[in-house]
Amino acid sequence: MVGTFSHRLALASRSSCPQYTPPAVPGLPFAQRVTDATTLEPTPSAPRRGPAASEARPRVSVVLPCFNEEECIESVAREVVEAMTASGEPFELLLVDDASTDRTLDAMGRVASAAPQARILRHAIRSGQSAAQATGFRAALGEIVVTLDADGQNPPHDIPKLLMALAPGIDAVCGVRRTRHDNFVRKLSSKIGNGFRNWVTGHHVTDAGCAFRAIRRDALNEVPVFNGLHRFLPTLLTYQGFRVAEVDVGHRPRKAGVSKYGIGNRMFRGIADCIAMRWWRRRAVLARRTLGT
Repeated sequence: MVGTFSHRLALASRSSCPQYTPPAVPGLPFAQRVTDATTLEPTPSAPRRGPAASEARPRVSVVLPCFNEEECIESVAREVVEAMTASGEPFELLLVDDASTDRTLDAMGRVASAAPQARILRHAIRSGQSAAQATGFRAALGEIVVTLDADGQNPPHDIPKLLMALAPGIDAVCGVRRTRHDNFVRKLSSKIGNGFRNWVTGHHVTDAGCAFRAIRRDALNEVPVFNGLHRFLPTLLTYQGFRVAEVDVGHRPRKAGVSKYGIGNRMFRGIADCIAMRWWRRRAVLARRTLGT
């Protein structure tokens, strides 16, 4: 299976049609088909990407939010397919394009051509990583949702470790990057940010900036969607009564592309979000509030 995927991806990369074209929907112009951050649905006669009706329903949905990651997405997707195939778990791969301005969509098309488990979801406008994750959550078919970054710094071969840690009674498992391959400024700002965040919210998260997680899909039903959700998801789940665990995961240097985050676009927004979390903590409603759940 691993060799087959790599071979198919190589063939797709050499295709004489490099431009990926999403399936059309009869009667709807392109602009209407991509509004409201929705996935494009194929025509009734066209095969839908993802598990066929005759195949086992995926148990795991891997969500990869992408913005301008044309240099990384294919290799990361390949590693995800290899790791999940080796695990033996039925899975799907959701590639969420956050209105990229480079050739990320073309790279996604090659992945989808090589991997039958892959589906492409597109945003009409750039909406951010949190919105891209939420789009994946909404489309996921699996009972477990795994999220990781598309920049290659989260090693996909650690996905089985997250799944094993998601034991009965645990609703979400969050990765902790014990050994980070980032520069000193990024590591120091994350350490200060995590400490401030934990103090203000009253909830301890070792590595809030790590998006490498495994979450039971039913725990996501009532999570509020906002810009910044991905940094506070463990806290929101805890406020709603879910049990969240942590496990050490690997971390790798970024080999291509550029980071989309820095101190400038995280610090002041993060402070405001922390204050909002204090309000949410007082107003949060338990998700499992009916008898028998």
